[in-house]
Amino acid sequence: MAKELPKRSEVRVEDTWKTEDIYASLDLWEADLKKVAELGDKLASYEGKISDAESLFAVMRLNEDIDFVGGRLFGYASRVSDVDTSNSDNQKLVMRARTAFVKIGEQASFMEPEILALPEGAIDRFYEEKPELLRYKVYLKNIIRTKEHMLTPELEKLLASAGDVTGSCANAFSMFNNADLKFPEITNEQGEKERLTHGRYVPFLECADRRVRKDAFEAMYSTYASYKNTLASIYTGNLKSHRFYAKARKYNSCLEAAVDRNDVPKEVYTNLIEAVHNNLDKMYRYVRLRKKLLGYDELHMYDLYTPLVKDADVNIPFDEAKKTVLEALAPLGTDYTDIIKEGFENRWIDVYENEGKRSGAYSAGVPGCHPFVLLNHSGTLDSMFTLAHEMGHAMHSYLSQKNQPFIDSRYVIFVAEVASTCNEVLLVKHLLKNTTDKVQRAYLINHFLESFRGTVYRQTMFAEFELMTHEAVEKGESLTPDVLCKMYLDLNKKYFGDDITVDSDIEMEWARIPHFYYNFYVYQYATGFSAAVALAEKILSEGAPAVENYKKFLSGGCSKSPIDLLRIAGVDMASPEPVNAGLKLFDELLGEMEELMQ
Repeated sequence: MAKELPKRSEVRVEDTWKTEDIYASLDLWEADLKKVAELGDKLASYEGKISDAESLFAVMRLNEDIDFVGGRLFGYASRVSDVDTSNSDNQKLVMRARTAFVKIGEQASFMEPEILALPEGAIDRFYEEKPELLRYKVYLKNIIRTKEHMLTPELEKLLASAGDVTGSCANAFSMFNNADLKFPEITNEQGEKERLTHGRYVPFLECADRRVRKDAFEAMYSTYASYKNTLASIYTGNLKSHRFYAKARKYNSCLEAAVDRNDVPKEVYTNLIEAVHNNLDKMYRYVRLRKKLLGYDELHMYDLYTPLVKDADVNIPFDEAKKTVLEALAPLGTDYTDIIKEGFENRWIDVYENEGKRSGAYSAGVPGCHPFVLLNHSGTLDSMFTLAHEMGHAMHSYLSQKNQPFIDSRYVIFVAEVASTCNEVLLVKHLLKNTTDKVQRAYLINHFLESFRGTVYRQTMFAEFELMTHEAVEKGESLTPDVLCKMYLDLNKKYFGDDITVDSDIEMEWARIPHFYYNFYVYQYATGFSAAVALAEKILSEGAPAVENYKKFLSGGCSKSPIDLLRIAGVDMASPEPVNAGLKLFDELLGEMEELMQ
């Protein structure tokens, strides 16, 4: 009989996150939903009245209160929904919150156009007249920065009301991928039938038995292929929604619109792709090494995840993973690790996979509460690195919320992956420092090389796919399933080289990547990884001064532009140097791996 996942009701309470820390009862959630609607009505009453310091402050205060309560409403609804996406009552909470905020978006749509219509110099004068307004200086500065992309109040209201429609493709994909899509059973290494799931897929690909890897790979992509027309339509609809907003806001491209939202130059995106293209020889060299060490005449795509050093493969229980992560993060100080301990001991984390639970992992900040971390821990080395990664996100949220006013506490996506990946780098450095065993060392270096491959090379390939598909939509080209599959297959051939058989099944991988619905998100994994490598090196080599600067960055929220925040920590992402430096380290580790495995 196949091993099935436990139902949510069967999961131990201590392995689940404590959503009652946000709302102790559903009645309190309902009260806040009513409250936020009242705040929206009150905000709407200021339409046409932003003319002086007092009215501007009142509007800013109401807007902040709405964001705060809204963050709690969505925080609770999303957390309870994500752990059981088949539960219709929990889904309704998300939909009700989303519906409420579409209306509030319409009510608030007058704000930015009216602020931008104020006479030049008026806001500076308002700061003098009402110093309390300085709380919103960063927020107001960002509004003024995007002045040329703002529309009339009527058109802003129209765009806001379109949110429910334009978000429907991403929502449809999420429900399909997490709740409706079912994969077949495969026979595991022990000869038992086991259901393929999102959470089990990578462990299957890491399996020593090549037959299991091949079966999982083919089962995964044949399942997606059977829905390729639907998935192509959903994905294309999502791209068109991005194009709709970019055109409406007078941007030259979807890319320009997406990166400008975070105050990042578009050259950071294109420079990343160029830098990785210039270093593809290192990826080809890694593929050749993998083929040689596995001893295959033909290397296949399903051979990319299995560890090269089999004897070092171990099962890591969650308690052991927590202990090791805390040891690895010790260079950041006890003030840092004590907060992580608090999270471990007070159910900030939802640990294991269950039926209907969202795939993958994330950390989510919630206003006025601790962060929440979703895992699908499976006992692998990768699972331990995921724990370190997500606790980095959690600490970024925790420290920013603690040290910034709420309005400036939410860091932008561009810097989001830095703290998480810095933790991963510190973890691998800790593990390498504490072993001289040749096999163990080779195993860890292989894992780190895989992190580079998966985060710098793979995410840049994803980023290039996103750019290609958006540009195709911008040109009015038709993105049929065959076109999307060819684009994706050709990119795999480009990024992996001639020493691997790029199996045609991989052409459907685009259909299972949820991040393709996040509007130019994935490139930030690669830039963040590069920045994190540089920061971890500084922390370990320079000690206290670097740690202090790093914590200032973690505590910065969105109080400065992301480029300026990273400069505080000592990294300049406006330069290609961090990406090149990261790839140089990849080259050095690859050289050590080649020596160890001779």
